[in-house]
Amino acid sequence: MSKFRPLHDRLLVKRVQAEEKSKGGIIIPDSAKEKPIEGEVIAVGNGKILDDGKVRGLEVKPGNRILFGKYTGTEIKVDGVEHVILREDEVLGILD
Repeated sequence: MSKFRPLHDRLLVKRVQAEEKSKGGIIIPDSAKEKPIEGEVIAVGNGKILDDGKVRGLEVKPGNRILFGKYTGTEIKVDGVEHVILREDEVLGILD
């Protein structure tokens, strides 16, 4: 991967692919799939700059699996692979 480092409290996230089949075994065509709201954190910025100028480190770390809102973030391509850039406060939770 090329060197890409998000700034401040932003994260670079690679979406995790949705299941190809429903629970009942029905194959879901690509046109009917929704974009996944789960992803793997690839890179993180240095932290959020607070009003007093101090930097608060991020809780989310590279390698974490996260959930985020369906319509949040900005989609970009890095080395031909689709990623999402979003702020840490747009993360709904970290999956263990």
